[in-house]
Amino acid sequence: MKKGSVVVVGAGPGLGSSLAKKFASKGHHVYVARRQRNEAQLESLCEEIIKSGGIATSIPTDARKEEEVKALFVEVAKGGPIDCVIFNIGANVFFPIEETSERVFKKVWEMATLAGFLVGKEAVSYMKSKGTIIFTGATASLRGGAGFSAFASAKFGLRALAQSMAREYGPKGIHVAHTIIDGAIDHPWIEENFPEIYKLKDKDGILNPDEIAEVYFNLHLQKRSAWTHELDLRPYMEKY
Repeated sequence: MKKGSVVVVGAGPGLGSSLAKKFASKGHHVYVARRQRNEAQLESLCEEIIKSGGIATSIPTDARKEEEVKALFVEVAKGGPIDCVIFNIGANVFFPIEETSERVFKKVWEMATLAGFLVGKEAVSYMKSKGTIIFTGATASLRGGAGFSAFASAKFGLRALAQSMAREYGPKGIHVAHTIIDGAIDHPWIEENFPEIYKLKDKDGILNPDEIAEVYFNLHLQKRSAWTHELDLRPYMEKY
C-alpha cells in the first residue's frame, strides 16, 4: 500500500532534518520547507535522503505568508494524499523586555503562531477526515521566562492553536498533537551559543533529534482509540 506524503515545515538542521529522514526511511514522500534563503540547505537535505533510498522534495516557503503556504500544499497535493504535517519552526530569541522592539515581538509571533495557524488551516483542508498534524512546542509553551517574553507569548499561542484544532478536528478523524521540547537539542545554534550546555551531549544531557523524530513517528502511528494530544520530552538530567 502506497504511503501518503509528509510535510515538514521548518526542516532545518537538527530536529527538522531528523524528522524528514525518519519519515522518508519509512516510505513516505517527504516535502521539506523553509524560507527561500535556506534553499541550498533544503536541497542538500533532499540529496542526502535520496542517496539513502528515500524520496524528498524541497519547496522553499515563507510560512508567514498565506499565499506561499497555499502554494506549498497545492504542490504537495499533486503527489497524492497527505498523511502527516509537522510544524517545526522554532523562533527562539532572547531579548529583555526593554530591548524587545515591536518588530521583534511581531516577527516572533508571525513565525511561531501565525505561521502555525496558516499551516494547520491548509493541512486540515487537504486531510478532510484522516491524518496527523504535529506542532513542535518548547519549555516556553508552558511558562514565561526572563528575556523570553516574545518567544513565550508566541509559543503559548501555538499551544492554544493546537488545543483548539484538536478539539475541532479530532472528532473528524484528524490527530492533532503538540510536543513540548523541554531542553536543549543537539543543534548547531546550541553548539555556537551555549557551548557549556552542548558539552552535556557526551552524557546524553541534551536531546538527540533522531530520538525525538522516533517519538513523532510513533505519534503518527497511534490508533484513534488512544491518541496523545500533548507530550513532553527532556533529557534525564533536565530540571523541571
